[in-house]
Amino acid sequence: MGVSATRPAMVWSALLIVYIVWGSTYLAIRVVVETMPPMVSAGARFGLAAVLLAAILRVRHGRRALRVTGRQLVGAALVGVLLLAGGNGLVMLAESGPPGVAVPSGIAALLVAVVPLLVVLLRLAVRDRPRPTTVAGVLVGLGGLVVLVAPTGAAAAPLSGALLVLAAATSWSTGSFISSRISMPSDAFVATVYQMAAGAAALLAIGALRGELRGFDVAQVSVRSWAALVYLLVAGSLIAFTAYVWLLQNAPISLVATYAYVNPAVAVALGALFVAEPITPRVLLGGLVIVVGVALVVTTERPRLNRPRFSGRRG
Repeated sequence: MGVSATRPAMVWSALLIVYIVWGSTYLAIRVVVETMPPMVSAGARFGLAAVLLAAILRVRHGRRALRVTGRQLVGAALVGVLLLAGGNGLVMLAESGPPGVAVPSGIAALLVAVVPLLVVLLRLAVRDRPRPTTVAGVLVGLGGLVVLVAPTGAAAAPLSGALLVLAAATSWSTGSFISSRISMPSDAFVATVYQMAAGAAALLAIGALRGELRGFDVAQVSVRSWAALVYLLVAGSLIAFTAYVWLLQNAPISLVATYAYVNPAVAVALGALFVAEPITPRVLLGGLVIVVGVALVVTTERPRLNRPRFSGRRG
C-alpha cells in the first residue's frame, strides 16, 4: 500500500482513538478527583506515562532513541506545558472546586469547544486563511455543542471557573498550533515523552504550590479512583495523547481540532451505555448538528492529508 493510501488511514485511526478515548476521560477524571488532588494526580499520571513510554522506546530502539537537539527539547517542553499544565490542568482545577465554585462538566465542555475557533483565529493571525467551509463547519459544530450541553435552567458557570476553562482552551489551542511551527523531535513518540515529562513537572510544581500535598493520605484514595487513574494513564496518556501528538505532525490542524466537538457526544453515548443516562431528543439533535459540522471540516480539509507537511522548522 502506497504512502498516499496509508497516511490517511493512519490519520483516521488516530482520530478515532482521540475521539473515543478522550470522550471517555471526562468520567474518569471526575472519579479520580473524588479522592485525589487534581493537579498532583494529573502530574503523576503524565509523569508515569512519560517514564513508561521512554522505557519502551529505549528497549525497542536503544539508548539513542531519545536523543534530541537542545532546540527540539525546548520546543517539546513548551508545547507540553501549554497542552498539559495549561490545557488539562486548568480544566481539572475548574471542575474540582467545591459546589458553587466548580464549573459543571457540561459548561466546561462547551467552553473547551472554543478550541477550533481559537485555532482558526491563530491561523488568521499568521495569514493561513482557512477556507470558508472550514469556518462554517467550526461554527456549526459549536452550535451543535450548545444544543447538546447548554443548561436548560438558569444555572451558569461561576465567572472565575469559566475564565479558568477559557484560559485552558487558549493554552491548549496555542500549544497545538505552534507545535507544527517550531523545532520539535521528528518522532511523535519521542516528542510525546518530553511533552508529558515537562507537563508533569509543571503540574506537580503547581500542585505543591497550591498545598495539595498537605494532609494528603494515599491510604484514603478509593479503589475506583486508582482504577480511573490507571485508565487515564494507559488510555488517556500513553495511547490517546500520543495519537494526538502524531496528528499534530501529520494532519491539518482544523481537522484535528474536531475532537473538541466529538468528545462530548462520545461522553453522552458512553453515559447512556454504562450508567443508563437518557438520550433525549435534544441529545439526538445536538449530536446530529455536531456530525454535520465535523463533516464540513473533514470534507474541506481531507485534500490536505495527502500533501507533504513542511518540516524545515522541526529540526
